[in-house]
Amino acid sequence: MPGNYRKNRINETVAHEIANIIRQVKDPRVQSAFITITSAQVTGDLKFAKIFYSFMQGDEKEIKKGLISATGFIRRELASRLNLRITPELKFIFDDSPKHGSDISAILKTLDIKPDDEEQQDEQSEF
Repeated sequence: MPGNYRKNRINETVAHEIANIIRQVKDPRVQSAFITITSAQVTGDLKFAKIFYSFMQGDEKEIKKGLISATGFIRRELASRLNLRITPELKFIFDDSPKHGSDISAILKTLDIKPDDEEQQDEQSEF
């Protein structure tokens, strides 16, 4: 279990630092998109990292191109901020779970569900 604790701590730290670094990227495709890093998954040998992101506005393909072009800068900054033996190669993956969650929330809001108090009153009035 100690290995899982270290791996989780590294994942959280990498995600946090990349979120800070992305704010410094000068590429307009990245700068104007309001990118959020949702999570990071670093392999056990620290050679590779999947960086999951979402964004508020912009074209998904253009944002991905911007992130790919800024990968060298992001990786170099990550190496200077973290004290790891190896700086992982970064792969950016679009994470649509925030959009999926908001869609589910919108659907749930449209449902006509009675609060528990009204249901109990209805049941008591039937007897």
